[in-house]
Amino acid sequence: MTALTSLYLPLLLSLPFLSLSQLPPLPSPSPSPLPSPSIHLSPFNSRLADAFIAFEAWKHVITSDPQNITHNWCGPFVCNYTGVYCAPAPDDPYILTVAGIDLNHHNIMGTLPYHLSLLHDLTLLHLNSNRFHGEIPASLSNLALLFEIDLSNNLFSGKFPSVFLSLPKLKYLDIRFNNFSGDVPSEVFDTTIDAFFINNNKFSFSLPPNFVNSTASVLVLANIGLSGCLPKNLGAMKKTLNELLLLNSNISSCIPEDVGTLDQLTVLDLSYNNLVGTVPESLGKMKNLQVLDLSHNTLTGEIPEIVCELPSLKNLTYSDNYFLYEPEPCLKVKQFNDSENCIYWRPHQRPEEECIDFLHRPPAHCDANGCIAQLPPPPPPPHW
Repeated sequence: MTALTSLYLPLLLSLPFLSLSQLPPLPSPSPSPLPSPSIHLSPFNSRLADAFIAFEAWKHVITSDPQNITHNWCGPFVCNYTGVYCAPAPDDPYILTVAGIDLNHHNIMGTLPYHLSLLHDLTLLHLNSNRFHGEIPASLSNLALLFEIDLSNNLFSGKFPSVFLSLPKLKYLDIRFNNFSGDVPSEVFDTTIDAFFINNNKFSFSLPPNFVNSTASVLVLANIGLSGCLPKNLGAMKKTLNELLLLNSNISSCIPEDVGTLDQLTVLDLSYNNLVGTVPESLGKMKNLQVLDLSHNTLTGEIPEIVCELPSLKNLTYSDNYFLYEPEPCLKVKQFNDSENCIYWRPHQRPEEECIDFLHRPPAHCDANGCIAQLPPPPPPPHW
């Protein structure tokens, strides 16, 4: 039992509330001794006492609760609070502790207090589709068991929360549809996060060289301010990557040949970027690919027939490019869109003069890294 709990546990058992001014500084937690197997599971213990302090602090910084979700956040037994889930402590099955919080879709407005770090055994934090704002408190680094965080569709702001880099158990991170901005630290791609959603924020960064170190199965970096090009060694992610979505992320690049080695990939969305050049035939090796979207780029040439014949392909989109030819199997994909190209025998294509103008431009040139490069200037005219 911590010193804090020794001081406040009698009060917690007799008072329905503590005012925020009564909340003392956070102590350094010490492990509770294991009880003998004969002791029954108790609804009151030092961890729930700490949790009571955390929820009291949180309730004081919630400024709007239109669905009255927190109306029963009173009294010492926090396991009865709406949205709070308790379970036996992972290191002591004879005491209850707060294991999860799920407040999804309640339109709650407020901030996150640093006292949430008192929820030492928290493994799941779901707050999506609310109006929480402000920055993520660094004190969450104390939540060493936190496995899943969903803060999506809120109003959080500030830099990418570096606290996420210090959570050793974190596997699922969803912060999409917020107002985070600035750089995304490259270190995040060296973590063991398995599902990484940061789309629809105000981030601005380039894919770092260690992007391919990620062991995630799902990477969604859409609708943010990326720059630079696709790494030429994407194949390094082949053992784990199942879904890669980089749509509308300002990437200027050729499609690297190595992408075809991602044979576990089921979804590849590179639409609404500045991809140039042709589609590599290596994509025909992606036997598990179900969705391929290359639309709204500046690709040309032809769609390789082997890509259209992929056995799992259900959705193929390459509209709004400058493709000149598509083989017959492409038309047999369950869902496909080839509009606004230069395939003159197909309907809904670009005007002929636009295609002719494109074909008279200098061809796109990519360097050894797959990034768009300036063509070398023409040699000077000879002197006669």
